[in-house]
Amino acid sequence: MMKNIKSLAGLCALATIGFVSCQSESGKSKSETPSAVDSATTLKLVPDSFQKEIDAKKTSLYTLKNKNNAEAIFTNYGGRLVSLLIPDQDKKLVDVVVGFKSVADYEKATEPYFGATIGRFGNRIAKGKFTLDGKQYQLFTNNGQNTLHGGKKGYQYVVWDAKQINENTVQFDYLSKDGDEHFPGNLKVSVTYTLTDDNELKMDYQATTDKTTVLNLTNHAFFNLNGEGSGDVLNHSVKIFADEYTPVDSTLIPTGKIEKVKGTPFDFTTEAKIGARINDKNEQLTFGKGYDHNYVLNKTKAMNMYQAASVKGDKSGIVMDVYTQEPGLQFYSGNFMQSKNTFKGGSKDDFRTAFCMETQHFPDSPNQPAFPSTVLKPGQVYKTSSIYKFSN
Repeated sequence: MMKNIKSLAGLCALATIGFVSCQSESGKSKSETPSAVDSATTLKLVPDSFQKEIDAKKTSLYTLKNKNNAEAIFTNYGGRLVSLLIPDQDKKLVDVVVGFKSVADYEKATEPYFGATIGRFGNRIAKGKFTLDGKQYQLFTNNGQNTLHGGKKGYQYVVWDAKQINENTVQFDYLSKDGDEHFPGNLKVSVTYTLTDDNELKMDYQATTDKTTVLNLTNHAFFNLNGEGSGDVLNHSVKIFADEYTPVDSTLIPTGKIEKVKGTPFDFTTEAKIGARINDKNEQLTFGKGYDHNYVLNKTKAMNMYQAASVKGDKSGIVMDVYTQEPGLQFYSGNFMQSKNTFKGGSKDDFRTAFCMETQHFPDSPNQPAFPSTVLKPGQVYKTSSIYKFSN
């Protein structure tokens, strides 16, 4: 809880986490709309705004720090990443993750996935149907005729059990009961987030089930490496370590084909701006309203994993390298952002002002026998890790 503050100086000094802006004597904000560079230093998260009871469980904030003054701030509501402060090329901290300033804002947001741990099945399942051991399961369809990111009440809406292990690590646990969103099996899920002294945000997932089920966990952080309020991300440079991708139909379900990216707007095998070809006349871009596609990683080895992508902010100089043990990467260019929500720094979630790089198994895998399997059986342990590594 925050103590009573008798002076402006006390307020600004005490609020080391949270988005309170320091006020001048006249009551005006020093910066009504903080710049991206200033947002990390003039705005702070208020812990009280993340303390609430939902489904008889309490929510809170959890802050990770490293020796480089980087910070990763989480809430157990949705097991989500709220803020990630990374030093830029001038050694100033930039919050590279967009999000909200309270649990209430996350609850009412028209986009529920900001920063969340996603499950039971990340991405889409066609018509919400799949068959396991001869039994057909029908899920809630929350994305047109399809199921997206776990259904009506995916893991972004649940309160996880949280345990801060040390100043670098927090662990979230959740028991997804048999029949949860119509998925089979009591699934015990654990995700551990670690902020290393090498400015890596590491995500370690683990799960077990007592009944055969399907599982595809990921994190849905929305990034702008220039910081919130810096404009769109179209001038960010991207390289994706994939020679192939999975084309989709008009409802964004994979057709089952795996096609080469060469000669298409989906070719990021050499570094290119996000916006370089995003408006090309291309059926796949029309279906996704931009990039919203799964890339088949070419298994370039790095960090004892696969290197998935590298992204650079054109203004901050911050580079984000993505590593994973997963076979796929969903690249999403913020095409459905509609200026309906207000971020923690005061700016709107305008069109393409953030991007996602979601490490994953392929969409609709339960209905696509040629895709890597997402089936988890009793006695098996689901384990996978991914890393976002930052440098400048």
